[in-house]
Amino acid sequence: MSVVPFLSLDDQHRSIERELKEVFSKTLKQGRFILGDEVDRFEKEFAAYHKSKYAISVANGHDALMISLKALNIGKGDEVIVPSHTCQATWLAVMNGAKPIAVEVDPSTYNIEASLIENSLTKKTKAIIPVHLYGHPCAMDKIMLIAKKNDVLIIEDNAQAHGAVFKNKMTGSWGHCNATSFYPTKNLGALGDGGAITTNDKKLHDFAQAFRNYGSGKKNVYSMQGVNSRLDELQAAVLRIKLKKLDEWNEARRRNAEFYFELLQSIGDIQLPPGTNKKATPVFHQFVIQTAYRDKLKNFLLRNGIETAIHYSVPVHLQKAYESLHYKKGSLRVAEKLADTVLSLPVWPGLKENQLKTICLAIKKFFR
Repeated sequence: MSVVPFLSLDDQHRSIERELKEVFSKTLKQGRFILGDEVDRFEKEFAAYHKSKYAISVANGHDALMISLKALNIGKGDEVIVPSHTCQATWLAVMNGAKPIAVEVDPSTYNIEASLIENSLTKKTKAIIPVHLYGHPCAMDKIMLIAKKNDVLIIEDNAQAHGAVFKNKMTGSWGHCNATSFYPTKNLGALGDGGAITTNDKKLHDFAQAFRNYGSGKKNVYSMQGVNSRLDELQAAVLRIKLKKLDEWNEARRRNAEFYFELLQSIGDIQLPPGTNKKATPVFHQFVIQTAYRDKLKNFLLRNGIETAIHYSVPVHLQKAYESLHYKKGSLRVAEKLADTVLSLPVWPGLKENQLKTICLAIKKFFR
């Protein structure tokens, strides 16, 4: 059995267990399970949390991206700028009709390198998808200026950064449409799949709200051919409970990250992720280090009862599913290097100080 699991939700769920049981019982008694009051309330509360006018809940994070693209009329023949290093769902959503154009990331932040975006813009470019990877905000000030200058749309992928802030503004509130996931491992996670879109544009809200429900904004009236992508009542009720705890849980992640920053400075060849600074307040969805000895370190830690993870071991552009885009090995060298060197350490709320010390001491022992 692991001394330190990579992720445990036990502490979080224990702290809200009574409330979870209450909403399960309430939902069961009410007998309404799809698009009811809990969904409506969660959407209002999630929008308010981001200081956005609207939120539209959907079935998962991929659908949130796909519907955002659809709402902005992005499809066949269009190009969308995406980061080279990200979860493949970002690229996959674009490939529902448009073409993803990869831009390398800054290896120190893991986020899309804003200074490289303009070189990849063409007449076909319709949007940029900045991904706030691992919970660290992208340089949204620079990206928004580029978008405005070139008349390009912004869709934030905020799946890993619930509660993160850049220049006093929440991630997930900068773009024209902003997509997120409530997969159980996220900072704000459901007890199953779920996702949402935030926007300040009523037309985009109305489109997305209808499109997610077969294209129906009014019962038995179908204004378009939509999809079935709805968050259910029980998940909405769970997310309402968890949303109230999100800031507290994010602060716990930051405290854990500070522990790593203090104990892992100048250890071996380890490169630490960025911390909080004047512009950015990250939420450490993952605490991702880099080392040339990644695989050996991972195995050493596992032998000592410490679980870690790799995000992501094979770059998207080298996956068979994306070979139609004609990227080759060496096309995106930063993403390829990160795939060989990144290692995610446990950072979940509920980690005990002795567990953090165990991790850090084991890493120091490996490099000695």
